[in-house]
Amino acid sequence: MNYENILSNTQNGLTTITINRPKKLNALNIETIQELHDALDAANKDKNTKVILVTGSGEKAFVAGADISEFADFDVEEGRKLAANGQELLFDFVENLATPVIAAVNGFALGGGLELAMACHFRVASDNAKMGLPEVSLGVIPGYGGTQRLPQLVGKGRAMEMVMTAGMIDAQTAKDYGLVNHVVSQEELLPLAEKIASKIMRNSSVAIKSAIKAINANYKDGVNGYKTEVKQFGKCFGTKDFTEGTTAFLEKRKADFPGE
Repeated sequence: MNYENILSNTQNGLTTITINRPKKLNALNIETIQELHDALDAANKDKNTKVILVTGSGEKAFVAGADISEFADFDVEEGRKLAANGQELLFDFVENLATPVIAAVNGFALGGGLELAMACHFRVASDNAKMGLPEVSLGVIPGYGGTQRLPQLVGKGRAMEMVMTAGMIDAQTAKDYGLVNHVVSQEELLPLAEKIASKIMRNSSVAIKSAIKAINANYKDGVNGYKTEVKQFGKCFGTKDFTEGTTAFLEKRKADFPGE
């Protein structure tokens, strides 16, 4: 599939999706959000894809925010729909995707860019990365899940400070906060993400899908995460991956998971 604002490439089980609007610092507009949804959906359905990597083109930005020119004149109802549609189409979609999604944060990840990174299953960052939710400086609040996911990751107090001050934090602070897992130089960023992806690929994709569901359940209102874990644990026993994994362990050999 051809895209206007992103690049998608699959190789050795890894699909790399690159937001490619360098002149706009990879800002998210409505078209880019749709293209990201389509590319992620296609990768998730591709049996050759075991891990998805999301990053930004160039050295300056992962995603520097939303494209403000698109919604500067929106009214109340249009603003509500913008947030609701974006969350459903991309941000919630990424969080609940069965295929692991790693965000490789290179440069600025602001506003919708940080919200996209937080929706991914985990994040690695280059040492020049800057992250923040500056929306209150524009008279609005984060609308793509930022007020929910940021406190889940860094705690309520730190999230309140970051949102209220509209300030940015550097990569090392983000790591100290638990917002990103690793910080490396820009040259090492994609190789690190690919190395982590290769480790993930050695394991059962079916079990990983169940793990994503169980972990996410802990953050959903009205859902008992422990019960979800029990259910997903039991489901694993009916899979070919479970049979292969346990048999390989007992036979003292490396498992060759069929992904079923």
